[in-house]
Amino acid sequence: MVTPFSVMTTAIAPAESRERCRRLRLVLTDCDGVLTDGQVYVSERGEELKRFSLRDGMGFERLRGAGLAIAIVTRERSAIVSRRAEKLGVRLFQGINDKAEALPSILAECGGTLENTAYIGDDVNDFGAMRALSPGGITAAPADAEPGALLLAHFVCTRPGGAGAFREFAEWILSNKSSDPDGNETSE
Repeated sequence: MVTPFSVMTTAIAPAESRERCRRLRLVLTDCDGVLTDGQVYVSERGEELKRFSLRDGMGFERLRGAGLAIAIVTRERSAIVSRRAEKLGVRLFQGINDKAEALPSILAECGGTLENTAYIGDDVNDFGAMRALSPGGITAAPADAEPGALLLAHFVCTRPGGAGAFREFAEWILSNKSSDPDGNETSE
């Protein structure tokens, strides 16, 4: 069971977390290390395989059901990730080497702002986007993220990447969006 306020590393109070989650309109996620375990399987013919959590897929569905837009932002260019994004029904931004530099155009294309966007990432190429969103948005990291990502995250998942971390973050967002200041469910 996911608790509404798991590990918080970047100091924002629970009331501030609820407020930030309530104004969210867009959730961005890295792929490798968040939606996958960060490992690639390579066949003897050179075919690459990635493993995705179906539980994370339900997290996408639940966020979409709450009216949030979702996009995958990744440095890699991969047909596998393209197929996964298509199946999930989300936008995909591939080949993004500098996510902080690309963030303004991604936000403009998706209708987000720094104050109504969440981002979950796990490695050094996510740090810039996490820093940019930290003052007004929400940042998160899987349990097995690099130490820098853990320090930049408002919410640290108890699950590792590829094992339901995105779903855990999605449930945390949804529980914060639907709770009053005393932690009770509301009818929003």
